[in-house]
Amino acid sequence: MTAPPRTGTLTTVVLDCHAPAALAEFWGTLLDLPVASKEEDWWQLEPMQGGVSVAFQKVEKHRPPNATRPQQLHLDVKVDDIGAAEELVLALGGEVRSDLHPGDGSPWRVYADPAGHPFCLVTD
Repeated sequence: MTAPPRTGTLTTVVLDCHAPAALAEFWGTLLDLPVASKEEDWWQLEPMQGGVSVAFQKVEKHRPPNATRPQQLHLDVKVDDIGAAEELVLALGGEVRSDLHPGDGSPWRVYADPAGHPFCLVTD
């Protein structure tokens, strides 16, 4: 029996922002990925293992998610040590958005990048 044909392949996650260069630096450092392309309105990181890359698109009237505009998407970033990764996030200009959740032995915490995009540091 053959598998049904694939209708699409995820290749890029794009984050809208005011400053693509700064956001690429934040995520590139956090994920240890170099920048693959740099344009005024579009910066993109090298693909991760598996082929998916993260890109940053300049949007003049970008409005980050907040209590009245809840998140529409977030990224989970697996780390070995949330405390050490949190220090890096804060040093890069990110911020903490939640308490640490125990996660039934797999703790996680919500953060925001410098443009306000939510993401979680997770251990599993």
